[in-house]
Amino acid sequence: MTRLSWPRVSWLRAALLSTPLLGATLPALAAEGMAAAACPAAVAPQRCASFQQDRQAILAMAGDYRVRFDFRETVPFVADYTPIEPKRSGGHEVVRVIEDSGTTIRLQHLLVVEDEDEKPVVIKHWRQDWTWEPETVLTYERGGQWRLTPVDAASRSGAWSQTVWQTDDSPRYGGVGRWEHDLGVPRWTSGQGLRPLARRDAVRKPPYNRYLAVNRHALTPTGWVHEQDNAKLGERDGKSVTIVHEVVLNTYTKFDQYPVAAADAYMEKTATYWAAVRRAWDMVAARDGGIHVEEEAENGAVTGPKLMDLADGINAGTVQTADAIAQARTLIETATRPVKTATR
Repeated sequence: MTRLSWPRVSWLRAALLSTPLLGATLPALAAEGMAAAACPAAVAPQRCASFQQDRQAILAMAGDYRVRFDFRETVPFVADYTPIEPKRSGGHEVVRVIEDSGTTIRLQHLLVVEDEDEKPVVIKHWRQDWTWEPETVLTYERGGQWRLTPVDAASRSGAWSQTVWQTDDSPRYGGVGRWEHDLGVPRWTSGQGLRPLARRDAVRKPPYNRYLAVNRHALTPTGWVHEQDNAKLGERDGKSVTIVHEVVLNTYTKFDQYPVAAADAYMEKTATYWAAVRRAWDMVAARDGGIHVEEEAENGAVTGPKLMDLADGINAGTVQTADAIAQARTLIETATRPVKTATR
């Protein structure tokens, strides 16, 4: 298991706040999905089989994993920029289904590390929400601003949106794409979409300030992969330009020889709190047609440190869940409140 001293645990937490086998598995997954539940009324009968096959591909990403993160800047597109050295890291990550309503599936990621006394420490990581044929998707527009973007009928037909949320359940990015199941590889590919900088880049104060990204999720014989094609964008002479391209490969390999139970215990203790936090963010998005919340390099949204601290207090037994929920709602309401401009 990944071992970290307490200072490094604190740093990591801040950082986060920002084949034959496969061929044999897929028919079984599809059959299991069909047997498990009938399609919702919203799904046309002729699409039931493909809908269930998509669902089983999404649900197959849940499990216990060894994870490897590989970030590589490749081609510069301005003369005065040199790509940085590749960045690689890894750890142990639990992925759990925290909601499944049929047409919406929420997957929560949790990292498990060790402190200096070799005790497990759980760090709530990112969340991915999947919605069948969405009418809107929450997309990133610019610094601190996300918008509920309408999805036209042709684009949403047979498609799934994936909305990704940060460690404190504040938004990160969203996109729409379709699952494909041919060529022996179940895979979902998004359209191009903007994303805010990850902490690994934001703290360096680079000449780019956002990504234009395409995401792909694909199942493998031993787990799954998340591939990213990122154009890192900045401004030159008042115009948006591509500074450099980046390829990202995050590999999730089935593995459970670490304290998985610690992650499940954390989720059990904090589930009510985090469900309330999710609802609070969703209510803001519905009320405002999106979400405005200030970003900072170290933590992503400014709400991150406090919302994570409250969950840690619940997990440690030093904070009551009801009190934490009340504080979280106030924090989110205050942080997302539109800024009033002075009038004369």
